Amino acid sequence: VGALLQPEGPLDMGNSGTSTRLLMGLVATHAIETRFFGDASLSKRPMGRVIEPLSQMGAAFEASEGGRLPLTVRGANPAVPIEYRLPVASAQVKSAVLLAGLNTPGITTVIEPVPTRDHSERMLRGFGAELEVEEIAGERVIRIRGEADLKPQVIEVPGDPSSAAFFMVAALIVPGSELLIRNVGLNPTRAGLVHVLRQMGGDIAEVNPREVGGEPVADLLVKHSALKGITVDPAVVPSMVDEFPVLFVAAALAEGTTVTKGLEELRVKESDRITVMAEALTVAGARVTETEDGLIIEGSGGEPLRGSANSRVKTHLDHRIAMSMAIAGLASRDGVMVDDTRPIATSFPAFESLLDGLAA
Repeated sequence: VGALLQPEGPLDMGNSGTSTRLLMGLVATHAIETRFFGDASLSKRPMGRVIEPLSQMGAAFEASEGGRLPLTVRGANPAVPIEYRLPVASAQVKSAVLLAGLNTPGITTVIEPVPTRDHSERMLRGFGAELEVEEIAGERVIRIRGEADLKPQVIEVPGDPSSAAFFMVAALIVPGSELLIRNVGLNPTRAGLVHVLRQMGGDIAEVNPREVGGEPVADLLVKHSALKGITVDPAVVPSMVDEFPVLFVAAALAEGTTVTKGLEELRVKESDRITVMAEALTVAGARVTETEDGLIIEGSGGEPLRGSANSRVKTHLDHRIAMSMAIAGLASRDGVMVDDTRPIATSFPAFESLLDGLAA
């Protein structure tokens, strides 16, 4: 902590919003200047939500219009500890402030009105940071003591539940399927999709539950199920915000109507995931109504979707849209043609080969 050196050149963040926001937090309290840039999709994403608290700590920013990349961070040293209440539920913003607090004298405090994924808190404690979490009046209050003396660790990273999500839904909607997905991280702040799919009637069993690196992990045994439409509780949104595109696919094959609300955050992901998924599913033959903050989906009752053999689904360079619609294609008569699968390599390079193996 405190030993970062001036980068030799600008840092290429590719397509990763998480990398960008966390690294902005890390460098913001070191006396160095760092320039960040990314691909066309990442350059559309707003960074103001991170710039705001880090500026309060003393960092200076030169950003492109709308607080977007490319941008330059001039770190503050010594930085000023702050108490920051998150205006939107965002684990990325929380983590950026906590990482900035590592090299800030005194106590940095983050207040979460709505709990978000807590990987950073678990990880920082594991490295020996003085970090406390308490509930006050229904809010999570997280405090970290700066100028921390961290100890090296061996990290075992469990399988990503956001990646497992695609194969969970595939097994549920393709008749005759039975699939064992090994080593899935089931941190309760991340496992919202498993809970929602079970509410819809999904047969998902946890096999060999264990703890890895302070995180709960299990193998998931998933079997084809007759899903039913539900109204999804907006309270689960932070625990499955990245999994909604593939949940929409499951809803399109369920019996009855699925209603989702409180998804405004999906409009500022790699694409506007509400509009893009509404358009993509409609092209594939699903019945979808877009609302201001979600989708209403009339399920097919388990009947295959029509598919889109003659028209390509537009992914808008969004890896999760491409993967979700590939899964929809498994449960369609004519298949689904996706306009560009290259963005999938952003988060899941082995996706297509795994999917081919399962389909075979």
